[in-house]
Parts: sequence; structure tokens; C-alpha cells
Amino acid sequence: MQEMELQYHLKIHYGDVGKYCILPGDPGRCELIARYFDDARFVSSNREYVIYTGTLLGEKVSVCSTGIGGPSSAIAMEELFLCGADTFVRVGTAGGIDTRVCAGDCIIATSAVRQDGTSYEYAPFQFPATADFEVVAALKSAAEKLGHSHHVGIVQSKDSFYGQHSPERMATSYQLEAQWEAWKRLGVLCSEMEAATQFVVGSTLGARCGGVFHIVWNQEREKLGLIQKPDEDTDKAIRIGVEAIKLLIESDKKKGISK
Repeated sequence: MQEMELQYHLKIHYGDVGKYCILPGDPGRCELIARYFDDARFVSSNREYVIYTGTLLGEKVSVCSTGIGGPSSAIAMEELFLCGADTFVRVGTAGGIDTRVCAGDCIIATSAVRQDGTSYEYAPFQFPATADFEVVAALKSAAEKLGHSHHVGIVQSKDSFYGQHSPERMATSYQLEAQWEAWKRLGVLCSEMEAATQFVVGSTLGARCGGVFHIVWNQEREKLGLIQKPDEDTDKAIRIGVEAIKLLIESDKKKGISK
């Protein structure tokens, strides 16, 4: 499979994508992100995977959607890596857990709770799902430069959206509710569905990986009656991700490792 000239799922060849790749979940978000590239062009579309490639600061960069959850994310990263990508920035949405996190804020992940399944086929449970330090630093610097409200810390990655939002009707409600309470007490900032897998896959491949998440809503704030308005505008997170890629390109050029 790895020796195929055309990647099975992404339908791309080596060189179709850049070293730097942004990973949204939603295929519809790819064109929006590609608008921030120079000379962006459509590359391919198959299943949940839509790819555009362009340039930033003269370096080839790409955006590839991963769909929802760990399995499809792992496939995307594996095949992108085989085609030349080695720096990944997830730009996605999440729901707040910590009550300091408000709708419209952005979260920069340092690590992720591995409440997924895919990452356990890459690394044993003792291994942490951590973001690359250079990527985290670039994302934080980008958020500060752009003046966007943000938090930096741990996120939770789960496989079941409705296991989070309707745990009481699941046969495993005792476990899901206890885990959620643990994440609250431990200061986990938000809940999403891909970071843990992507961070562990990145470690396995020897690739850099990080993530920035736009907060759509915070169910814990809602429970407490705290004022908030739903916010589905992901542009701030997109801008942070694009600016972080630029900072990484500049840093890599100074170190003489840019391609």
C-alpha cells in the first residue's frame, strides 16, 4: 500500500502537497483556508478528503480535510506524510469544558486526553498524546500577534459525539459521566475528536503536529446559566493556523531545513 504511486484514499502523488499542511475536519473549510494561500489550486477530492495546495512565503503548503474522528485522520496523515508533508496543524472546532472558556475563544492544545480508539493501535496507553513544542509556540505567537482571545492547555479527544452530549442514555453512562467529571476537575479546556490521534500519529511518523480549536459552545457554562452566544465563525482559528505556518516557515528557513 505504501509503495503505490497514487495514494489509495487521498488520490495524490508525491509532491502534490507541501511540507506544511493544515488539517480541518470539514471538507467545506478547505477552500476557505486555501484563500489565505498564494497561488492556491485544487488538487483532489475523494470521500471526506479535499486537498488544495498553494504557497506561503514562497514555500509549498497544503490543506487537507480529515473528516470526523481518529480513523480518517490517521489515514490522511499517513498518506500526506508519504507524499512529502511533515508538519501538520489541525484547525478545528470544539466545545468548552473549563468554564473560563467562552464561545468564540480559541484553544491551542499542548496535549490531548486519549479517549479515542485509533491512537491505541499506534502506541500503548502509557504514551502521551502531545503536540510538538515548536508548533505550539508558533500557534501561541500567532494568536498573540493577531490579538485573538485564546487559552493554551489540554484538550479531550473522544470518539462519540453523542456519548458526550447524551451520556445518560448510553449503557456506559456510569463511565462517561465519571470521566467527564474527571476532565473538569483536571482543568481540561475543551472537547474535540481528532487531536489525540493526530498527535500520536505525528509522534509515530516523526512529524510535527499541533492544533488550534475554535470554541462553538460551552455546555458547562450553559449548566451554570452563564451568558454566552453560540459562535460558529472559524475564521479566527484559521487565521491563527495560517499565521503559525508562516512563523514555522520563517523559523525553518533560519535553521536551513525548509524545503
